[in-house]
Amino acid sequence: MSVEDGFKDLYGYAPEGVWAAPGRVNLIGEYTDFNDGFVMPLALPHTAVAAVSRRTDGQVRVHSADTGQGVVQLGVDTLEPLADTGWAAYPAGVVWALRAAGHPVTGADIHLASTVPTGAGLSSSAALEVVTALALNDLYGLGLTAPELAVLAQRAENAFVGVPCGVMDQMASACCTEGHALYLDTRDLAVRQVPFDLAAEGLTLLVVDTRVKHALGDGAYAERRAGCEAGARALGVRTLREVEYVQLSDALRRLGDETVRSYVRHVVSDNHRVQRTIALLDAGDVRAVGPVLSEGHASLRDDLAVSCPELDLVVAAATAAGALGARMTGGGFGGSAIVLAEAADADTVTKAVGEAFAAAGYTAPRVFPAVPSAGARRVA
Repeated sequence: MSVEDGFKDLYGYAPEGVWAAPGRVNLIGEYTDFNDGFVMPLALPHTAVAAVSRRTDGQVRVHSADTGQGVVQLGVDTLEPLADTGWAAYPAGVVWALRAAGHPVTGADIHLASTVPTGAGLSSSAALEVVTALALNDLYGLGLTAPELAVLAQRAENAFVGVPCGVMDQMASACCTEGHALYLDTRDLAVRQVPFDLAAEGLTLLVVDTRVKHALGDGAYAERRAGCEAGARALGVRTLREVEYVQLSDALRRLGDETVRSYVRHVVSDNHRVQRTIALLDAGDVRAVGPVLSEGHASLRDDLAVSCPELDLVVAAATAAGALGARMTGGGFGGSAIVLAEAADADTVTKAVGEAFAAAGYTAPRVFPAVPSAGARRVA
């Protein structure tokens, strides 16, 4: 059933429109966005789709075709941050954030369906937020730009849902374009669309969803964010973005806490890896990006300590099978890894990873190509 037909079945009338917003995979630059650093995501073809209509009675009704739950009804004047509203907190948080910013949203009927894998580190929550924000922006004529919608969606996740994420996921969902990766400076939200046509180079970027999420990840993101902030304070800078790569050795000598030191080393070096990747892509040397990805994984594993055995196995098995490079992507402790490989080797690499998982007794991973796709848009 289409999302439009699902809306009609639920609410008894046709929606005013249908919108879509994608999940994302991050090529390089992890745990850098809340440090005002550089990131380079690309949108996936997997999307959250929302059929939406306005209401004038102060009520928001939200429903997801994916949860098996009924319609959640909330009053726009009674939306409270950090209330336990489950999955509905993501669209409801956007309504709250829009109203808190002074935008006259008087209610909505929303029906959602998503093909973005949940729990895979591919920003399924950001897709829900951005598609809701775009729909309400269009319906209420708010005139907000895509970056402004992304910032509001981030505020919904930070303040309403209670997840202290950076802005990368929402910016990727809102601003990516087909056939490109998004080079994003999270300090000023400056963006550059970087051509990323791997097929033309005879390459592929595989996403390997490990289908696991370890409990260790609960709270670990916030702890690492706090550690990065402590490092910035100790170095006398506002954020770690202000520490240049050439200054890293000196900065590390000034830090006494070994954990904070390792977090700082990761963030500063990953910012540098983003810039190296941009330079390689600009030079047309796409294959040389592979080793940079593998360097990034080692840093995430060893310095930031956010990897897990399944993610490490993807990287090891893929590279042993001839991949050009691989790394975990997203928050870690499970979720997904990316693998850059020759297109001709994709089946070999996929088979090797599957066999390695079977030998280790792990659930078979889900593997699919990351095709750079369009950001949020109206579809009907």
